Amino acid sequence: MQRQTMLGRRAAIKTVLAATASLYWPPRLRAAELPAATQAALRDSERIYVATRRRSGALSSIEPIWFYYTDGRIFFSTAPDTWKAKRIAEGSPLYIWVGSTSGPFVEGRAESVTDAALIDRMGAAYSQKYWLAWLGLFRPRSSRVADGKTKAFLVTLTQAAPPPATP
Repeated sequence: MQRQTMLGRRAAIKTVLAATASLYWPPRLRAAELPAATQAALRDSERIYVATRRRSGALSSIEPIWFYYTDGRIFFSTAPDTWKAKRIAEGSPLYIWVGSTSGPFVEGRAESVTDAALIDRMGAAYSQKYWLAWLGLFRPRSSRVADGKTKAFLVTLTQAAPPPATP
């Protein structure tokens, strides 16, 4: 009985906190709500240009990366010792320009992926999209992720205004 009361209190507290947080943070658009032109650019572009937020608050340099867009999310991989991977692990949002640094802008929250089937499926998708990956180069592989040689990420996208370059 006491355990049920404790669980009921926890659920009530979580509900109150979530409701309070929603008053302070405006709801973000989900990927399905991205403009059609942005979704088309994500399907057709060879690269995205990404930046993260440094601890100082400054925007990192904007770098091109290969990616795959599916089901309203972006998949990409990178070396685990890159600043991009370290900042994502610390909770930095991912700032994304599609196709070029002047292309459509979206913001995203990246999550590390270790699911071998998903990584291998994305590796096969890279092979269809990039001829170097078709040759077997620079393609995501689950064995490399399992060995810690590569980090794989799935990014949930939201529509946003581009961040200022420097605070």
